Amino acid sequence: MNTERTPQAIAPTVLEDHADEHLRVIRSAMERAGSFTAVPGWGGVMMGVTALAAAWIASRAVTPQAWLSTWLAAAVLAFLIGCLAIRRKAIRSGTPLFGGSARRFATTLAPPMAAGAIATVALAGRGEIGILPGLWLLLYGAAVMTGGAASVRAVPMLGLTLMTFGAAALAAPPGWGNLFLAAGFGGLQIGFGLYIARRHGG
Repeated sequence: MNTERTPQAIAPTVLEDHADEHLRVIRSAMERAGSFTAVPGWGGVMMGVTALAAAWIASRAVTPQAWLSTWLAAAVLAFLIGCLAIRRKAIRSGTPLFGGSARRFATTLAPPMAAGAIATVALAGRGEIGILPGLWLLLYGAAVMTGGAASVRAVPMLGLTLMTFGAAALAAPPGWGNLFLAAGFGGLQIGFGLYIARRHGG
């Protein structure tokens, strides 16, 4: 019995393989070109409120260590709020949390954030806490700006504005640091968060 496949039988299989490969390429290109739209506006507002509360508490700290502990606790809380808000918005909007645009958002956001954490440990260990507000705003702004390249336009604008506040804080007297943190992490986050919530679905 002849089991060889004729050219007519092979042709549909070859065409199907080519079609599947083209579909994979198209999906990959769409993921790379897509925007990460799960940036949470209301989550940003909550993060801003957390920062305003931290600024108020930190302004009453009696030691630099207490001031630093207040802001570090606020940073952890804001991070958790941001993660939960992104997850909630992604589920609601049907945006893949581990898709191409989401991965790009995370990988571009992470390096400046990691640099800020390392610099904070080093500077705090040397007692140079006065420089931290400007450094935090500058590096967080850089993280938001680079991450925002894969998101809606308001996100990189927020990052650029935060970087501007950071540069101003570094040039200002150290005693103004708490005010800059309240304005940047608090006021700007709330303002841009409201805009994103109203224009980009929550």
